[in-house]
Amino acid sequence: MDGSVPELWWIPIGVGACVAFYFFFWRPLRLASQEARFAEARRYFHIQREHLEARFVTLAAEKARPHGPHWDDCEFEDDVAYVRDRSTGELSAFVGVAVATDEPPSSTGGMGDLIGNLRAGTAIFRFHRGHWETDGGAILNLSPTEAIRFYQNRLEMVGQEFAGQS
Repeated sequence: MDGSVPELWWIPIGVGACVAFYFFFWRPLRLASQEARFAEARRYFHIQREHLEARFVTLAAEKARPHGPHWDDCEFEDDVAYVRDRSTGELSAFVGVAVATDEPPSSTGGMGDLIGNLRAGTAIFRFHRGHWETDGGAILNLSPTEAIRFYQNRLEMVGQEFAGQS
């Protein structure tokens, strides 16, 4: 060794090139890929929606039986809010529902009462491994917008469709 300092000028240039590659190529490609997957998921949701809603009603009614009132009917809103779980990246669709139960109206006028025995809520559908599914889970007493706001630390809205829009 001759005691000279090795030439390390190439290290910052290499790091700079990697950072530039990430911001100018990789990140935009990843975002475009996410947008394409979201568009495909939305299309699948519309194709499967009728079946998903029927499955939701069946499963939700089964869940409610041992613990609460029997579900007589469930009406779905046309609007859909799409959210992504911030930690897992899982995509979900939230749809507003009005659930009619055999439970008598609350004398205290509880939050979930709209008219008589109707309760407002949000039906949850999840996009898992390329297809939509539901376990009959619902967030009662909160509209989709209210549910997203309530869980804002965990969920981020990635899209919203209003009635008549596709």
